[in-house]
Amino acid sequence: MSSIAIPLRSLLQNPSTIKSKHHAKQLHAQVLKTEGSSSSLMATILSIYSHLGFLHESLIIFNTFTSLPTIIAWKSVIRCYTYHGLFKDSLTCFSYMRASGKHPDHNVFPSVLKSCTGLMDFKLGESVHGCIVRLGVDADLYTGNALMNMYSKFQNMDEGFDSRRFSSGNVDLVYEKIPERNFDIKVDIEKDPHPRSLKFLGKNQNQLLVSGGVTPRRRRDMVYIESVKKVFDMMPSKDIVSWNTVIAGYVHNGMCEEALRTVRNIGRANLMPDSFTLSSILPIFAKYVDISRGKEIHGYTLRHGFDSDDFIASSLIDMYAKCTRVDDSLRIFHLLPQLDVISWNSIIAGCVQNGLFDEGLKLFRQMLTAKVKPSSLTFSSIMPACAHLTTLHLGKQLHGYITRNGFDKNVFIASALVDMYAKCGNIRIARSIFDKMDSPDMVSWTAMIMGYALHGHANEALLLFHKMKMENVRPNYVAFVAALTACSHGGLVDEARMLFNCMIEDYGISPGLEHYAAVADLLGRAGKLEEAYEFISKMHIRPTGSVWATLLSSCRVHKNIELAERVGEKVFQIDPENIGAYILMSNIYSSAGRWKEAAKMRVAMKGRGMTKKPACTWIEVKNKIHAFVAGDKSHPYYDRIKEALKVMLEQMERKGYVLNTDDVLHDVEEEQKRNLLCSHSERLAIAFGIISTPSGTTIRVTKNLRVCVDCHTATKFISEIAGREIVMRDVSRFHHFKDGKCSCGDYW
Repeated sequence: MSSIAIPLRSLLQNPSTIKSKHHAKQLHAQVLKTEGSSSSLMATILSIYSHLGFLHESLIIFNTFTSLPTIIAWKSVIRCYTYHGLFKDSLTCFSYMRASGKHPDHNVFPSVLKSCTGLMDFKLGESVHGCIVRLGVDADLYTGNALMNMYSKFQNMDEGFDSRRFSSGNVDLVYEKIPERNFDIKVDIEKDPHPRSLKFLGKNQNQLLVSGGVTPRRRRDMVYIESVKKVFDMMPSKDIVSWNTVIAGYVHNGMCEEALRTVRNIGRANLMPDSFTLSSILPIFAKYVDISRGKEIHGYTLRHGFDSDDFIASSLIDMYAKCTRVDDSLRIFHLLPQLDVISWNSIIAGCVQNGLFDEGLKLFRQMLTAKVKPSSLTFSSIMPACAHLTTLHLGKQLHGYITRNGFDKNVFIASALVDMYAKCGNIRIARSIFDKMDSPDMVSWTAMIMGYALHGHANEALLLFHKMKMENVRPNYVAFVAALTACSHGGLVDEARMLFNCMIEDYGISPGLEHYAAVADLLGRAGKLEEAYEFISKMHIRPTGSVWATLLSSCRVHKNIELAERVGEKVFQIDPENIGAYILMSNIYSSAGRWKEAAKMRVAMKGRGMTKKPACTWIEVKNKIHAFVAGDKSHPYYDRIKEALKVMLEQMERKGYVLNTDDVLHDVEEEQKRNLLCSHSERLAIAFGIISTPSGTTIRVTKNLRVCVDCHTATKFISEIAGREIVMRDVSRFHHFKDGKCSCGDYW
């Protein structure tokens, strides 16, 4: 009979009662003092150290075994390696355990499968699965959950997949034996006091190979979820983790009905959905804007006390935001007892996605005040707000914070920075950030190409597009939109035709409304109005009112009233609420002096309750946004602005500037037209910028409508007289005015 004292025996029989390193070491010392280094007792101590995550101590004990380690010892070291993320060491250890003749039990495989998942090694993962089936431990609950988790994580990885190894309904197992080997296992503690791996010294270090295939499959891109489902169906017992894993796999693959049907079946299995279940299915209702069923889930969370769970709350915030119910998102957010970075990210993203840019920025500042450290997702969410509001100063501040905290290497954040700087008018910095990216993804390439397109650098945009293809990045739907937009702003008709055909014939991308609109806009700008009309008429999808409206705008530029009336009829038939078409037709008639027809358009607008959006221009001066509307006299600096404009007008006229009153669309006297032109919102903003900033400072303004011909001409004169670069972003593109010239080449 063993001489172990009763309290000591009790501890060894219930090792889970040991909760600290100090107690584990005390127990270890007591065992050595009373019983020596018995293999079975040392295996138990090793198991305790491993359970607590102490790798160094675990390996010290492992090295003391004079004979081959027990299965408990192997299991403990494998588990400890996996816990510390040393997946290769864990799998190597498993290989040597198998080579030593030890048969792993169900307690070993969860750690081994987690290591395969961590390495994203599909071939090895399926090999281990084959071993599990061969040894008959595939019915174990935790092993089954680990298998499903592994296949779920493999869903984004196709490398190494061989469809020939799968056959419907069959499991083909191949076990490759390895030759006998003589080996010692040794860790030099003196030289390596914190060992990170076992050092195997032997004649033959070939790894044990077990290979197998598991899963029927319907098609290549569904093989992993089919693997998950097959494992799930074969499990004799399932817990909520099992159900959640298969549900998450369905959601990831867009199999929403299957996911919801599986959720309903949880109740039939006498289980209750938990917070993970609910946070997995809420994105389905967000995706399909199903507010009704989303609210049902919200009610369920309230009844069962899940509403304070961080993941549930974030999923609800996201769901309501995707359903354009931001007020509900904000209500949930403000009711949370504790706010973590996930909650902040969800509400900031929800506000920005719904166009509440100021609210998003306000929440971001509150997040910093609350001492919550932003994550990479925070910056990816907030940067678009700076881009839309063209708040370059704030964007630069965020850029500085990103760099100081080491987020600048994150490809998603770098892409957001490229987009922000491009949309705030600084294409040079955007390109600098892009060039520093190690591996730009499709979003990065597209952001840079579109940035060049909007700034009128068509050739640079197309060069970058072709460089992207040369670097084996396959252009997608959005990339072609960016390239065609570049052609549109650069008047590159032949290049656009080539790109449009290439997209269809070489890449199999079916043209969407954005592609058609870009080409129609290009043809219209180039004066090929009839060709544009035919192009739209032959679209393989029904053209929307907005596509026809691009041609209507070109008809106005080229003063083709006859075609404009035909196009206008098309717009009014398809989209009778398109206010832009009414305004364009009214302007076209006004330009031609057909005041009666113009008045009819305005009456029709009034009858439908439509109101024209007032022209507005914004400028950022000393970290504050100033807004101006046409004829606005409310600004505190209005008198100084008016005087500056008067002085500049006199200097402009001496240099040859002549007011172009064609765009004054009112039947009024010439003098009144002159006053109306001189009080356009962009001129007020530019004049304010000049009198409010030091000499030489770049003036950056944003206008909500297209800049008129006369203001475009006037701004060229102002840039020369004031010696300033003026960057103007209108509704369609950027204009860089410098030394009396514009980057658009007067083509916009």
